[in-house]
Amino acid sequence: MAYWWFQGLIFTGLWVIGHECGHGAFSEDKRLCDAIGFIIHSLLWTPYFSWRISHHRHHMNHASMEKDEVYTPKTREDLGIPSCAEKIDWDENFGDTPIYTLYMLLRQQLFAFEAYLLWNVSGQKSYPEGTNHFNPSSILFDPSQRTAVIISNIGLLCTTTLVCYLSSRFGFLTVVKFYGIPWVLVTHWFVMITYLHHTDPKLPHYRQSMWNFQRGAAATIDRDFLGWQGRFFLHDVAHFHVIHHFFPRMSWYNGEEATRYLRNAIGEYYQRSEKPAFQALWDNYNFCQFVDNEGDMVFYRDKKGKTIMEYTK
Repeated sequence: MAYWWFQGLIFTGLWVIGHECGHGAFSEDKRLCDAIGFIIHSLLWTPYFSWRISHHRHHMNHASMEKDEVYTPKTREDLGIPSCAEKIDWDENFGDTPIYTLYMLLRQQLFAFEAYLLWNVSGQKSYPEGTNHFNPSSILFDPSQRTAVIISNIGLLCTTTLVCYLSSRFGFLTVVKFYGIPWVLVTHWFVMITYLHHTDPKLPHYRQSMWNFQRGAAATIDRDFLGWQGRFFLHDVAHFHVIHHFFPRMSWYNGEEATRYLRNAIGEYYQRSEKPAFQALWDNYNFCQFVDNEGDMVFYRDKKGKTIMEYTK
């Protein structure tokens, strides 16, 4: 168990290095960034170039209801919930038992990233059915980017070949023990980190009439994620995430110092939570259900339609 815990964190830290490479924050040499990022992400079952393309658009459109690539909130209309003026049976919409809620949360933690890559689950709702990160002709990519998508797919094919060889050489269960389970934990940690970055009752989402880059960049939250282990193994990816949205090409090791200046600059618009990460995951998963169909700035509502934040002009 201890091996799986720490190897999962180490693998996740490597994934974060690949993420930094995708932003060009690892080195000034773009080719070096892409080479390292491609190798690391391929070995961790992530299509590096395909993910990098959509991830850049996420940063350029963060917290936009119309254009953000991922973690776009569901609306009342998406869930079939009537307007505020009508009588609503909230238990009919959200009357799940805690056991079922836990099951759904575990499903998210273990499969959400793969579902996003394969089927655009939690992605931009305006994309057509069948959108994915593996089809070079997907709406996610311009024609000039299709070669990069194919290279990403080849990287995953090479990893598949390597895993099959190691399984035949050392045994399937041995590969699962030393590689498979830690990789599953990478998915868990990565989904948990990104979900908590972008899903919180205090964080706004904007419609296009009000959205701009600065507002979108500030619509995320820093967290004390796993204490020293999060800082050491995960390279401060959760501790200093707000600054990353303002300056995505800034290297992670400058995050703490830069955050002090950013916090002074944006004041009350800077968000940080000291709530323990697993408690925040459970609380936010239960609270953050949907946003209103209308409004220039919207906040999550809970299972009773209540919100802790309201935008008033």
